Amino acid sequence: MNTRIFSLILVAFLLLGGSAQADGRVKVFILAGQSNMEGKAQTKLLNHQASDPKTANLFAHLRKDGEWITREDVFIKYLGRHGGLTVGYGSPNRTGVELELGTILGDAFDEPVLLIKTAWGGHSLFKLFRSPSAGIPEDRIQAEFKKLTEWAIRDNKKSNGNIPMPTIEGIRADYGKSYRRMMSEVKGTLAEMETLFPALKGKTPELAGFVWFQGWNDQYDGAELEYASNMEHFIKDVRRDLKVPKLPFVIGVMGQNQSKPAKGAMLAVQEAQLAMEKVKGFRKNVRAVRTDILVDKAAEALFPTWRENMEEWEKVGSDHPYHYLGSAIWFNRMGNAFAQAMLRLMGEK
Repeated sequence: MNTRIFSLILVAFLLLGGSAQADGRVKVFILAGQSNMEGKAQTKLLNHQASDPKTANLFAHLRKDGEWITREDVFIKYLGRHGGLTVGYGSPNRTGVELELGTILGDAFDEPVLLIKTAWGGHSLFKLFRSPSAGIPEDRIQAEFKKLTEWAIRDNKKSNGNIPMPTIEGIRADYGKSYRRMMSEVKGTLAEMETLFPALKGKTPELAGFVWFQGWNDQYDGAELEYASNMEHFIKDVRRDLKVPKLPFVIGVMGQNQSKPAKGAMLAVQEAQLAMEKVKGFRKNVRAVRTDILVDKAAEALFPTWRENMEEWEKVGSDHPYHYLGSAIWFNRMGNAFAQAMLRLMGEK
């Protein structure tokens, strides 16, 4: 990553005041979060539903001549993979919200679109995605150090092994690690954009929006009680570090409760995410999108007996409820809703 190159790119665009001609710009959207931003709808499910007469119309706009379209105007970088947008840019052999989201955004703009996806399963906002201004919770670090030390001593006694003892510095270093990796990925991708995507050579990237889809790992150990504060810090820090003070921000509200009302920690995280729209300075540039109301009811109905009805289950779902049942329909609905919310924030029809 070349931070200086990235900064020069941003400064160049800002000096233009966003007035560069459409053919000279690239709309850049950052997609970040944990496993559900990775994407969990299996390719074999997408292939089945795209050819099944009962569901084919839901995917027809993503296909041509019986094959999945690879966009020539929408590009994606997801960690080690990059290219034109198509299926398979989720977890291995899976797809996420990026497919429908990128399709909607690509259709909305004359400029090419670049999606930079930075997502890692099991990462909380409380710890790994914790942003700089949220500070370091020293009391939690001390408690974690004590617990890990006890475990290491116990395991060493049991196995006569040589398990390394934890250190305060090592534990502290984990806080914010994914936030820093996310920023490195974004800045590195923009610095190498012309190499990764030759079709974008000579074009100026415009950081146009940020989509956040996360929440599951903040339901534990009281992290849900800090979610609102941590989310507010995160949005402000992202905008500061990327030098876009009012960067449009869409939050996918966790919805693994499906058709049932959320309770407990899940409800607390949902409420914290929804509350971001009302934070001072966020009211016209942050939108929270409910995902539970977009549930794929066919997959929801079949999941309780999926083991006994495997053949039927594989026609509607491909994962567990915490991964939105691996429903291709649900992931596409969420991608569409996130894109529509982003366009409204940007003032686009």
